[in-house]
Amino acid sequence: MTIPEEILLRVTKPARYIGGEINMVKKNPENVDIRFAFCFPDVYEIGMSHLGLEILYYFFNRREDTYCERVFAPWTDMEEIMREEKIPLFTLESFDPLNKFDFIGFTLQYEMSYTNLINMLDLAGIPILSKDRKGKDYPIICAGGPCAYNPEPLADIVDFFYIGEGEAGLDKVLDLYKKNKKNNGGREKFLESILDCGGIYVPEFYDVEYDETGEIKSFKPNHEKAPEKIMKLIVKDMDNVFYPERQLVPLIETVHSRAALEIFRGCIRGCRFCQAGFVYRPVREKSWDKLMEKANTLIENTGHEEISLISLSTSDYTGFAPLATGLINEFTDKKVNISLPSLRIDAFNLDIMNKVQEVRKSSLTFAPEAGTQRLRDIINKGLTEEEILEGAKLAFEGGWNRVKLYFMMGLPGETYNDIEGIAKLAESIADKYYEMPKENRSQPVSLVLSTACFVPKPFTPFQWEGQNTYQEFMEKQRFLKSKISRKQIRYNYHDAYLSVLEGVIARGDRRVSKLIIRAWELGARFDGWTDLFKPELWEQAFKDTGISIDFYSTRQRSTDEILPWDHLDIGVSKAFFKRELENSRNEKVTLNCRADCSGCGAALFGGGVCYE
Repeated sequence: MTIPEEILLRVTKPARYIGGEINMVKKNPENVDIRFAFCFPDVYEIGMSHLGLEILYYFFNRREDTYCERVFAPWTDMEEIMREEKIPLFTLESFDPLNKFDFIGFTLQYEMSYTNLINMLDLAGIPILSKDRKGKDYPIICAGGPCAYNPEPLADIVDFFYIGEGEAGLDKVLDLYKKNKKNNGGREKFLESILDCGGIYVPEFYDVEYDETGEIKSFKPNHEKAPEKIMKLIVKDMDNVFYPERQLVPLIETVHSRAALEIFRGCIRGCRFCQAGFVYRPVREKSWDKLMEKANTLIENTGHEEISLISLSTSDYTGFAPLATGLINEFTDKKVNISLPSLRIDAFNLDIMNKVQEVRKSSLTFAPEAGTQRLRDIINKGLTEEEILEGAKLAFEGGWNRVKLYFMMGLPGETYNDIEGIAKLAESIADKYYEMPKENRSQPVSLVLSTACFVPKPFTPFQWEGQNTYQEFMEKQRFLKSKISRKQIRYNYHDAYLSVLEGVIARGDRRVSKLIIRAWELGARFDGWTDLFKPELWEQAFKDTGISIDFYSTRQRSTDEILPWDHLDIGVSKAFFKRELENSRNEKVTLNCRADCSGCGAALFGGGVCYE
């Protein structure tokens, strides 16, 4: 199949649909045993900026028996034409329709992309519900990624979920599929066979019962091989794990057009709102000399003019000093920029950033998350006001005059004093600028203050906490806006309905799939895009399905309640999360992993920071 030129001329950014990028893998589909369609349920520019896609694309394609191809959600104009012209959803490598593939694999990065996932299956002519695919020759639908740590909202749709890091166990899954295919074993036999792999959750092999309150009464396996607890799979040796020697180079501008260098996985900090900080434990690092070697290879094979360090908290990397210095020395003369995100602002990091941004200083980013020390202690941010102000002072003295400040609103234990504290902290930071001698202030200071609405997530100490209502969020945003009068401070905020909806899905059970499907039927697409999000469609879906926002979002859960994700095990114990919840209510800080082990349970993996 090819896409006629007259169709491409009718859509915005036709390069989204033509493939042919530098470093794209080409194989003869007739010469492989397994065809895998890697699906990113968002537009091309977002998906092509995702490091996980790069890693797994080349990880699968390193196998001679497997051909992995890419699929992205078509933009609304292309979808309309595809439905009019009856063009099934296709891959960018071979342009074959998805129903020709053995696997359709989705990466779940954001709950608000779930309607796109459903839409992609429908565009491919594949039944949405897994029960409608049983006994038929449809591809296996699988999913992984951070949102798979609560798979239940998609449990009626996806055939199996992979829990953990793909490099650790996906080869075994493919080997078993190849063996099953050779023996004509069929779909059910394959799903049974992968129960031995570890990290595999097959929803149809588990039964859920609910009590009269709507809470889960029991969650039990219905197959003898299905484990009661599914442990995530991780890579222990980051130096020797697979990492691509090359990366795809898009033909149009994407969100991040640069070579991506992953330096470690996990986070030592333990912020109580942050799911990634817990599900990716323990911290496992790559050695700086291997990273230098990999950086050179990636630049050589891509031609990118920027290299970005990827991790959750970059400056916590133990080899950061030699790595940052080495990259600057290696690439400055080659006109390759170094992108250094997620840095804690101290003297060394500012010195590094000075060297990186000698010509033009971009804005600096601080993420205090809360406006008062009390609330920062509740969320275990591990950052004092003195440290924030000292970092701002150092930055201003170093020549920066633009600062972005990120906060969360609706955090557990929050009061209006904490919200007012956001405005006061921003003013204190601005004051630091004007404490400098006038001759050192060539321009006025510019502070851009943003608040995100807190969403309680699975596998965090706040997984039991209630979320603010839509009205509470909006009232708090208006209150904060009224407290900001200084012209140098600009406040950005957004409508909170999307965050409330994210809260419903993030902690939803299997019944929430009805809500998502109904919203899609009503026309919901690209819900994470502000200009395309239509809250009225979701409001109608809530009415049509009887799903309650209060039950899933705003109510406080008991720590004894069976949670929809309790059958998964990330290595961090539930007892630890309960202790951390209690610590938050007592405003007690827990030290980071390198300062003191808090006994979270991740040591059971036998590696990483737990054994440094």
